Amino acid sequence: MKRQQTGRLAESLARGFLEQAGYHIIDTNWRCVEGEIDIVCRDGDQTVFVEVRAKSSAEFGTPAESIGHRKQARLIAAAETYCAEHAISENWRIDFIGIEFRYGGHRTEHIKYAVSGRE
Repeated sequence: MKRQQTGRLAESLARGFLEQAGYHIIDTNWRCVEGEIDIVCRDGDQTVFVEVRAKSSAEFGTPAESIGHRKQARLIAAAETYCAEHAISENWRIDFIGIEFRYGGHRTEHIKYAVSGRE
């Protein structure tokens, strides 16, 4: 499977995972000058920005280990821009969903408040 196909499949699986957990999907692949937010959703009264990462091998680390400090800073900046454009208050967070494809299936990892500074 090509990287772009893997990414699309991972985002689809992440949306399904979030919906099953009771989240309401608001937007997907939202872009601004600061970057892209894969999924914007609601968890009760809180807006949640979700970064989705997929890996087909743990050879170079887990999906969660692939988000460095620069990516975290871009996620925060993009989330702040989204909030400003959509009149969202301070009640938001950034989560991470990692999809690891293996043995014909997949494993999903959901980390709430994944980006430091947003607890």
